[in-house]
Amino acid sequence: MIEFSDVSRNFTVGDQQVQALRNINLTLGAGEYVSIMGPSGSGKSTLLNLIGLLDRPSSGVYKLDGMDVTTLDDEQQARVRREKVGFVFQSFHLVPRLTAAMNIELPLILAGVAAEERKTRVKQLLQNYGLADRADHRPDQLSGGQRQRVAIARATIMQPSVLLADEPTGNLDRTTGWEVLKLLEGLQDQGITLVVVTHDAEIGARAKRQIHTLDGRILSDAQRA
Repeated sequence: MIEFSDVSRNFTVGDQQVQALRNINLTLGAGEYVSIMGPSGSGKSTLLNLIGLLDRPSSGVYKLDGMDVTTLDDEQQARVRREKVGFVFQSFHLVPRLTAAMNIELPLILAGVAAEERKTRVKQLLQNYGLADRADHRPDQLSGGQRQRVAIARATIMQPSVLLADEPTGNLDRTTGWEVLKLLEGLQDQGITLVVVTHDAEIGARAKRQIHTLDGRILSDAQRA
């Protein structure tokens, strides 16, 4: 499903060239649960951004579902990203002025989905995630756990095949963080490919496959027994 062949990503900082990723070769199968771990600056977030088509490789080839997405223009990449990839971030990234329901609905509006279908799908996700009584609340009226559940609902409203979570429990207390993680794992049980970037070794250890990065390279790639 996800295949990187000799992928590198370079950045220019001042007059210096920084190699964030170095010749990455990686294949992730459909429905896998993968954690990516490593110290700050190890390349894990850059790797996640490339998987999610938020960034482009400097060299190498990235294939998603057999399609070479590195050859697509920005508009084509945006369409693939909208249809196939969902994102969950540490800081939620909800639109402050929109209600929970409107935040969840936003990807459907951008995709041109009809209003009646939007209403039905949003209502179902609000119920699924225990947010039905918070539908009309803005983000500043929600707890951290509720905001992250809204973010997860928004990320999955388009029924993506890949869900990318960048430190999804980082802004939550321990109990709420575990609840959110179990929600993500439940989605993976339904067949979504789940990729979690985390600094937390305990959270990373829950994934069946654990990838450690260092200095822009994959240091280890192991399957949990």
